[in-house]
Amino acid sequence: MAIVALQAASTGLSALNTSLDVIANNLANVNTDGFKSSRTNFQDLLYMERAQPGVENANADQRPTGLYVGLGTKVSGTQLDFEQGALRNSGRPLDIAIEGDGFFPVQVEDDLSEGGVAYTRAGNFVVNSDGEIVLANDTGRRLDPTITIPEEATGITITSDGVVGVTVPGQADVDEVGQIELATFINPAGLRQIGENLYAPSAASGDPNTGEPLDGGRGGILQGFIEASNVDPVTELVDLIRTQRAFELNSQSIQAADEVLQTISNIRRG
Repeated sequence: MAIVALQAASTGLSALNTSLDVIANNLANVNTDGFKSSRTNFQDLLYMERAQPGVENANADQRPTGLYVGLGTKVSGTQLDFEQGALRNSGRPLDIAIEGDGFFPVQVEDDLSEGGVAYTRAGNFVVNSDGEIVLANDTGRRLDPTITIPEEATGITITSDGVVGVTVPGQADVDEVGQIELATFINPAGLRQIGENLYAPSAASGDPNTGEPLDGGRGGILQGFIEASNVDPVTELVDLIRTQRAFELNSQSIQAADEVLQTISNIRRG
């Protein structure tokens, strides 16, 4: 019946509207350091089974195909893409990028992430008034474990394996003041997105495997570099056009179903 087509097309419009929201968010964050794009996954809904395949008739002949009418589609989920973003040379000593797998652990409120630790790929760090290394965002999340830069330090060095050292006046050797750790997850696509470029573990992501960079499959640290967003504007714009065209097709399905229903209504009145 046309009413089935009407409802199926309406589910398509709803799902495509969600896809449009995801694409718009990707494009909005094209210049957000460490941002990871998402894609929308769809799945079909239930089917009305009007005839089963394999049913035998009186001559023992089997029906080769069935007769199924689908009821539309829905968004099954959004999937994060953790492909490495481009590495941009900033020259700042506290701009650090991860070359390979891993996340920087930062301290957050317990209600945001269990254990009070969330994870990010953004490596734009600064020091706060206490000399602690924090994210350069509107909340200033502290790196975990906390690393403090002495006030008298004149230079900061960060090695590829995460050792943070400082130089102070009157001292030739570099003083080690901390160790940056990285966390990996068996299923990073299962992380919860909580804003601020932060991710929180979930049952789907598994527990974090935290340790030193360049150990256990973790990537290395690049000082003076920032990882850019991995959003590909060309791909997103193509997806935007495809979504728009699919939206128009579903709108035409609704219009066609409405015309059929109107014709049936006129016949009944006649």
